[in-house]
Amino acid sequence: MEYRKVGRSGLLISELSLGSWLTFGAQLDIDNARETMREAYKAGINFFDTAEAYASGMAESMMGEILKGFKREEVVVSTKIFWGGSKPNQKGLSRKHLLEGTWNSLKRLQLKYVDILYAHRPDPETPMEEVVLGMDYIVRNGLAFYWGTSEWSSKELEEAHKAAEKLNAIPPVVEQPQYNMFVRERVESEYQSIYKQYGLGLTVWSPLASGLLTGKYNSGIPENSRLAKFPGLKKHLEENRIFSEENLRKVAKLADVAEKLETGLAQLALAW
Repeated sequence: MEYRKVGRSGLLISELSLGSWLTFGAQLDIDNARETMREAYKAGINFFDTAEAYASGMAESMMGEILKGFKREEVVVSTKIFWGGSKPNQKGLSRKHLLEGTWNSLKRLQLKYVDILYAHRPDPETPMEEVVLGMDYIVRNGLAFYWGTSEWSSKELEEAHKAAEKLNAIPPVVEQPQYNMFVRERVESEYQSIYKQYGLGLTVWSPLASGLLTGKYNSGIPENSRLAKFPGLKKHLEENRIFSEENLRKVAKLADVAEKLETGLAQLALAW
């Protein structure tokens, strides 16, 4: 396993990470999740990712229970704050929800701190200075060592860095966008101007396009697959033109390439 620094920070994370969206607390029970994390760790993965929104907090609770079997200093744990509940102050990036959401996440994870705390989405209803100062407080008080963003635009990232500089606050060190063979514009084009300017680091989600790039959907939707279990996800992928007949044809062609290289389709997509 190779390890890379997160942006300009000194934090080292494995090139591959293990996430928990639609798996922990949904498709996997505690025993299967524990075995998955143990095997990932044996393979050199030290980076485990979750969020307050995943399975309505159950993913964090499950991961927290499993993490009790690991040495804390040997793993990197990240979570995300934005969707904590349905009440007015249980979502978004207000100072109130940033702090209360983080405290609740730490309780579920049974941890004193997380290594990275992400703002799970931008919040146009909250002033950027409030978001930056909230994250600054969280980091300075040891609830998280670093903070980052997920699915923020380059304009929003620039605004966050400028606010941090103005306020003498700690800026974000990492962004987590979607990135795979079918979703490329933001990573390869939009962020180009800010990689060097701000030392932007990336951890990406859905590198296999929710399983599409494994080839499992080439002949239909398997009964126990996530697209069968979560029809809302299938609708979302169709609306965003990820799950389409055109892309399925592309995956079939990629399968031929993988076969010639004597590797699996998922391995090819991750290597890409």
